[in-house]
Amino acid sequence: MAENPMLTVLGAGSWGTALAALTARNGVPTRLWGRDRTALAAMATSRCNQRYLPDIELPAELAYESDLASAVRGADIVLIVVPSHAFAAMLAELAPLLDAHTAIAWATKGFEPGTGRFLHELVAEQLPGRAAAVVTGPSFAKEVAAGLPSAVTVHSDDAVFAQQLASLLHAPNLRAYSGSDMLGAELGGAMKNVLAVATGIADGMQLGLNARAGLITRGMNEMLRLGVALGARPETLIGLSGLGDLVLTCTGDLSRNRRLGLALGHGVAIDEAVRQIGQVVESILTADEVARLADKHGLDLPISAGVRAVLHGEVTPVDGLKALMAREQKPEYPHGLFGTA
Repeated sequence: MAENPMLTVLGAGSWGTALAALTARNGVPTRLWGRDRTALAAMATSRCNQRYLPDIELPAELAYESDLASAVRGADIVLIVVPSHAFAAMLAELAPLLDAHTAIAWATKGFEPGTGRFLHELVAEQLPGRAAAVVTGPSFAKEVAAGLPSAVTVHSDDAVFAQQLASLLHAPNLRAYSGSDMLGAELGGAMKNVLAVATGIADGMQLGLNARAGLITRGMNEMLRLGVALGARPETLIGLSGLGDLVLTCTGDLSRNRRLGLALGHGVAIDEAVRQIGQVVESILTADEVARLADKHGLDLPISAGVRAVLHGEVTPVDGLKALMAREQKPEYPHGLFGTA
């Protein structure tokens, strides 16, 4: 890879804009691509993403490109930051456009809808033979863009690429770590969205801090058991991409998934809650994929299953809570840390 690599960020929402601004401030030649030509032109003129990050001034060094082929031409790294439901289509668009040497990274969290496949599996299938990495961790876009202290982690099967990308992201107010467990990193980043809905519902119903702590802890247990069944490393899930992201999204009101839960806990209908949030809420699709994976591996994940039932209108939040509290009394770890109970 070039000594001062060219980076293209695909996706001009809040997180894509924040990451592009971060790397541009770090001296990395950075282009930001988005589908809305008008919005990109406005960002270039005002140096502000008025819709997603209205209070953040974007660096003058950041370049904007609305043509996808032009945006990725000559790029050493392409960083994809689009919703998970659009990820496979984005890869298909990219396949004929990328230079042979271009590496792929993504800061998208979630699964492929309908199959439950991990995003790194899609990359390996559609863009084989390229260095690939996932960027994840407890990082609200608004705070990263504002320069508040944050931490992320970059996981890749290619240790050299993971370290190179982490170095490009590392900044005075952002620590970037690296690792090699792509599956575990992606599972944590996806599953925490479902669990954040649960804690949001509990807080919306004013069930108290004890309930929130219990849900986070037992939710972490569900994440660990599913992760181990899938082959993830436990240390990945108790790190930034798992526990770190879980705590952030379960307690921080900048989380769209927590806000969805809060609205449901207040009695707002799900369609209206999503409309009020005004952005993609990943948990609605992710809950189905978590259930699919749990069924495949014979796991009982009651919190995740309860969230899915609420999101599908099968039970009310009140009835979902009653079902959780009515479960039989048992040892906390009857079969060890990663048992099935």
